[in-house]
Amino acid sequence: MAPEITNDSFLNGKLKIKQSRSGYRFSIDAILLADHAKLKPRDRVLDIGTGCGIISLILAYHHPGIRVFGIEIQKELADLAVINISENNMQNRICIYNVDAKKINPDLTSGLVDIVVCNPPHREANSGRINPENQIAIARHEIAMTVNDLMRTSERMLRLGGKFLAIYPVRRMAVVFELMRSLKIEPKKIRMIHSKSNTNAIRCLIEGIKGGKPGIIILPPLIIYKKDGIYSDSVKKMFSPC
Repeated sequence: MAPEITNDSFLNGKLKIKQSRSGYRFSIDAILLADHAKLKPRDRVLDIGTGCGIISLILAYHHPGIRVFGIEIQKELADLAVINISENNMQNRICIYNVDAKKINPDLTSGLVDIVVCNPPHREANSGRINPENQIAIARHEIAMTVNDLMRTSERMLRLGGKFLAIYPVRRMAVVFELMRSLKIEPKKIRMIHSKSNTNAIRCLIEGIKGGKPGIIILPPLIIYKKDGIYSDSVKKMFSPC
């Protein structure tokens, strides 16, 4: 039986998004990561683990001159991404490939890319309960792609001076940085993400540059919720089409 699909919208209805009702659905992490990406007009972007295509769509909406290549290993999600790209009339700017990111090379994208962006699985394969829903399990646990796989693919696909952007749990920062530096992707910017202003950081936005020089900037923290539980002003702006 085909999964039930929901019809959602984003950016005040500017983007139409189809998602599986019971399978993997994008979270606030994708929104935070897309907002963090500061792109140039002709940048070529590789979106690894694109899911339904949400990050690719947000980036293409806000940056009309860019070219995006979305990679998704799960066929059901890749098919949804293709539909979403078409329904938002972005098929000339976003290409979706149903392939294993570990196996891609620059031939797929007709050359090296300027930006790699990824909202990766956050949990090791042997940690915690694995969701019985396959889409969710692969998105959350390192079943199909580990942090090591992600970093090696990013190094292979990025041009010299290109940027790597990802969001990870704070507890995995040391591992991510170690792998980045081992592959000559120098960590350059970190932004800690807090649920509320009085809580510890739960996630971090990480930015690195291939072949970059040592030197890291700690950006101001990003607070998701105010005390009353509604989105902070910073997060509210991310849902605006402007």
